[in-house]
Order: sequence, then C-alpha cells, then structure tokens
Amino acid sequence: MMTDQDSLARRNVAVLVAAQAILGAQMPMIFTFGGLAGQSLATNACFATLPISMIVLGSMLTATPLSSLMQRKGRRVGFVVGALGGALGAAISAYGLLQSSFFFLCLGSLFTGVYMSAQGFYRFAAADRASDAFRPKAISYVMAGGLLSAVIGPQLGAATVDAMVVPFLGIYLAVVVLNLLGMIMFVFLDIHVPDRNTFAGVVARSRVELMKTPRVVVAVIVAAVSYALMNLVMTSTPLAVVGCGFGKGAAGHIVTSHVLAMYAPSFITGHVIARFGVEKVMATGLVILAAAGAVAIAGVDLMNFYAALILLGVGWNFGFIGATTMLTGSVAPSERGRMQGLNDLIVFGGVTLASLSSGGLMNCSGSSVQAGWSAVNMAMLPFLVLAGGALIWLAMRPKAA
Repeated sequence: MMTDQDSLARRNVAVLVAAQAILGAQMPMIFTFGGLAGQSLATNACFATLPISMIVLGSMLTATPLSSLMQRKGRRVGFVVGALGGALGAAISAYGLLQSSFFFLCLGSLFTGVYMSAQGFYRFAAADRASDAFRPKAISYVMAGGLLSAVIGPQLGAATVDAMVVPFLGIYLAVVVLNLLGMIMFVFLDIHVPDRNTFAGVVARSRVELMKTPRVVVAVIVAAVSYALMNLVMTSTPLAVVGCGFGKGAAGHIVTSHVLAMYAPSFITGHVIARFGVEKVMATGLVILAAAGAVAIAGVDLMNFYAALILLGVGWNFGFIGATTMLTGSVAPSERGRMQGLNDLIVFGGVTLASLSSGGLMNCSGSSVQAGWSAVNMAMLPFLVLAGGALIWLAMRPKAA
C-alpha cells in the first residue's frame, strides 16, 4: 500500500528520472566520443582516454564536498552545482578543441566530473523520502531514467559530432545547452534540508566505524568493482571498434546498446531484489560481468562487441543497484551524508584508476588492437574474484553481523 511518504517520494523519483534522462544524456555522448577526441589531440596514443579519466577523477574529488553541501543546503543546490559544472566543463573542452589543445580538453573534462558526481547522488536522493519497502524500487526507477539518456545521448551525439568544421566540437556545445536547460527541472524537487536539531542527541558512527561494518564494506567493494570494470571496458570500446576496422557509427551503436543494457533492467531490478534478496542479485551481476569479459576475449567480430557490451551493462546494473540498496539499508539517516560521500569517493577512485588504465592497456600492452582489447578484458578477473570473495565472506558470517 502506498503511504503519503511514498507519494512524495514518487514525485521526487519522477523529477530525478527526467534529470537522469535529459542531463544524463551528456555522459554517453562524451564517453562515446571523448576518447576519440583525445586520440585526435594527444601526442601519445597511450593517453587517448585521459579526457575520460579526468571526468572520473573530477567526480572522485568532488564526491565528498558535494555530499557535505547537500547535507547542509539540500539536494537541489547540489544538483544545480553539478549541472553548472557540466556546462563549464563542456565549454572549456570546446575551447580546447578550437585551440587544438589536449590540456584544455582534459581540464574541461575535470569540471565535467562535477556533473558526474552529482548524477551519482540521484539514486541516493530517490531513497531519501522512501519507505523501506519502496526504497529499492525508487533507486531502480531513477536508474531506469538512464534508458532514455541512452537513446537521447547517442542520437544527439550522432547529429552533432560532425556539425562543426572542428571535429567533435558540436558534441561539447550541445552538452553546454543540455546542462543549462536541464537544471531547471530541479525546481520541482521536494527534499527538505535536514533541520540542525533533527539528529540532536543521535550518536552517529564515524567513517572508520562505518567501514568496519560488514554489510557496508561489502556494498562499497561490489559497487566499486562493478562500476570500475564497466568503465574500464566501455572506455576502450570505441577505440577497439574503430581499430578493428568498423566506423565511428558502429562504435556509437555499440555504446548505445551498452547504455540501454545498463538501465533497461532497472524497471525490474528493485522487484528482483525484493523477491530474491540483494546478495543474490549482486552475485548475479558479478557473474554476468565475467561473462562479458569472456565474450569479448572470444573474438572481435561486431557481434562479439555487441554481446560483450550488453552483458557488461546488465552486470553493472545488478551489481551497482544491488550494492546501493545494501548500503542505504545499512546506515542510519544521521550517517547518510558522510557515508554516501565516502562511498562515492571510493567508487570513483576505483573508476578513475580503471579509466586511466584503460587507454594504456588498449594502446600500449600489445602489438595489435586485438591484443590490447584482450588485455583490457583480462584485467577484470582479479577484481571480480575480490568482489565475489567479499560476498562469500558476508554470506558465511552470522546473520546478525
């Protein structure tokens, strides 16, 4: 039965779904063409994906400050700051392309990371006013908004990539417009700023104490591994596709299929978690990620790329949404601000390392594109073992732990 609390939560979910769809469209645009833009300007091919890595680094560096800002000023302020960061970053990157400056392309990407960090908090905002029963569904629905961004972003990217004389310039100018228009929707978000006295007398655990809590630490590990491995492979995909003789259009279609696979399951992920339990869904996500790597290593035909990237998206969805659900259910309201910021700092720290590694593995670890692509996918294995081991360790502990 829907409560008054969940009626408000559903309204906020609708706003966040729209934000995920419209503002979120910039991420598939930039992740599809950012590496190719970097490759066109970088003096060393090993650094082709550095603009993507700088986005993730910017996200990592701003996760904790943004979380603190939202705790003090509310979600709306934090999300507007994120959109402004995205607009500024795209504008600086556009200037870099005009000046043929790899430095400014990377600097703009760093500011784009402010938006990426803010977008990461949409899922937590969905849970803020939701009941325990509605929480996994709220998170799942907001993530499903990415399904629309997976359609809007690549289509807008394809329409603008060659719209200017300077290659890729149209992409970044379109992203500026998306951010400036998209931030308007946060006017309709209704998540109150916590009163200073709300948690008076409540003893909240420190970050160290939180990271000693079994369910918290396992949730963070699985979230970090799921997101990092998804980014590791996705960042290199356009380079691998084009390097194997397929066109930029094929690379865009493959990334579109991947992003669709990332978000399409979100319509049911919350229900699956409620039915089978969050641990089983997280474990299934890790198995699917492993299958994605196996398919990618098996060959470089177009169908291999499509199948591997679709599996990669589904695996990320189960692993990441499951980990988010476990985390939000393991911390008290008074602890959410500090834990959410710490979680995203760790998650995007791992994603930053994966993104930095992606270009080097792809372009500098073998004598051919095929060898580099295999190296990227082989690199998934130890981290999947780590996350799987963490889940097994949690399952073997007493239920009260």
